Amino acid sequence: MFYPEAIQFLYDLRLFGAKFGLENTFQLAALAGNPQHRLHFIHVAGTNGKGSTCAMLESIYRAAGLRVGLFTSPHLVSFRERIQVNRRWIGEDDVVRLVETLQPWLAQFADGHHPTFFEVVTVMALKFFAEQNCGLVIWETGLGGRLDATNIVTPLASIITNISLDHQQWLGDTLAQIAAEKAGIIKSGVPVITATDEPEALAVIEKTAREKNAPLKIVGTNAARRRPDSAAPGLCLSLAGEHQKLNAALALATVEILQKQLPVAEEKIRAGLQNVDWPGRLQLITLSDGRRVLLDGAHNPAGAKTLGTALAKNFSAEKPVLILGVLQDKDWQPICETLAPLAARMFTVPVSSERSANPDELAEACRKIKPSAETTACGSLGDALDKTAGDDFVVITGSLYLVGEALEMLDLSPANGGERALNEWTAASSALARR
Repeated sequence: MFYPEAIQFLYDLRLFGAKFGLENTFQLAALAGNPQHRLHFIHVAGTNGKGSTCAMLESIYRAAGLRVGLFTSPHLVSFRERIQVNRRWIGEDDVVRLVETLQPWLAQFADGHHPTFFEVVTVMALKFFAEQNCGLVIWETGLGGRLDATNIVTPLASIITNISLDHQQWLGDTLAQIAAEKAGIIKSGVPVITATDEPEALAVIEKTAREKNAPLKIVGTNAARRRPDSAAPGLCLSLAGEHQKLNAALALATVEILQKQLPVAEEKIRAGLQNVDWPGRLQLITLSDGRRVLLDGAHNPAGAKTLGTALAKNFSAEKPVLILGVLQDKDWQPICETLAPLAARMFTVPVSSERSANPDELAEACRKIKPSAETTACGSLGDALDKTAGDDFVVITGSLYLVGEALEMLDLSPANGGERALNEWTAASSALARR
């Protein structure tokens, strides 16, 4: 088997959808020798900010000298981004080897119970991290938490970044239902840290923590204002945006709680947060001709508000040109309502996904919100980039899939567009929150 064949095998697993539950993952992990039992985890769930918080924790603990595994999703360009050790992507040869190892085990599952793509990749990651002798794994949930394949681990700490409306068709229609799914990662006696501030959602997390006898730390906006400077004086946080201060406060609270198990000196905390890197989140690029492009995967209403706040604070003197592409199953009307008023001109584009929203529908929504702005529906991101070639400041947003495509088209990441299709999935049931 060669790498393209391994990727095709993983792609074909999409046929099995996303069957929420832990039975398959436990069984597959057992066939792999239960590698999760040889690893230490920090488990991270939440609606927004999971990836950035994971990246901060990884950077801090790597600066402290640990060998750190990082498991995140979706990937922007390459599948290999999902599984990293000390921020090095898993190698192509290792992907091939792990696929070949798991294939015979998959044949042992009964008809109708075949592991899904995410279940297989979760166990691949566990096996790889154990082989690599990782001292710590930063472990991001895929969707939800309670029935997410990543939830077969017992971590040192559980983090729930925040709760807002997203993936309602799978997680439930209310903040309380969504919070119940995210709070499913809370384990008995394991500390949980959250920045959730929605009362309805926070009440669910507090109740679950009490039932599990799990010490709960709530990190609020006041803590974000005090940190990270109070923990590491003179710190310059490398990730842009006011919201990253709250993510940093979450990461720092977690580090503080785990100091006895995983001691980290103050200077290592400072070094970790100063050097953290997480592409596609308020990532400002200056092209060779001097044009600036801001990439941000604001894929839900809360993310759009965060982007809007960042534009108002950091780019208040200019009106950006907006290139917007959104997935149809997202609540995209509020995204348009937040971002359209900020733009001088707008170009709506399809996302490279079977789930893409129609650019014509997006354009019509944006025109109604801001009739004075020129709004054009384009057939592709490339078309929109051509039309904005003379603009000084362009914002590309609406979906992480679109951001990944932009990174390739702007030669900021190795071209590997076929692997973005691995992010596609359909759930077998929409009744997740009620199971």
